[in-house]
Amino acid sequence: MTIELSRVSRILAGALLLSLVTVETGGLYLVQLVGYGGEATDFQLGFARAGHAHAGVLLILSLVSLVYADAARLSGISGILGRFCVPIAALLMPAGFFFSSIHQDATEPNGLIVLIWIGGISLAVGLITLGVNVLRSGLAHSGASTRTEVPANSP
Repeated sequence: MTIELSRVSRILAGALLLSLVTVETGGLYLVQLVGYGGEATDFQLGFARAGHAHAGVLLILSLVSLVYADAARLSGISGILGRFCVPIAALLMPAGFFFSSIHQDATEPNGLIVLIWIGGISLAVGLITLGVNVLRSGLAHSGASTRTEVPANSP
């Protein structure tokens, strides 16, 4: 089986793969906080963990979604939403966790927590678009291959 990505998906996949290095760097930051007694409130540590976890999972989900977007041959607005909404969520949600807890001695999020909610909406739009179009694509392909044709002379 060969996986062929569209030009747009290849470019986006390359950028996503490179951005995983930032998740690795975030992991190093967490190790320093937890293992070496870095200064952070419990709230900040929790948000740093959540931001790090969301970044890694959503970047991987973004890469997988590109394969499905191309397999379903998404184009037009569906192609844009299906290819870009999950990666946008992979940027916004972790940013919301990190930036809403960044001020010194923070014990609650600041206004930038809105990025988490915007990212969540973007994630939902991308996944719904992909899911519906992948199902449509599968139905179209399976319907064409399993159709039984009846000759015109049959009773």
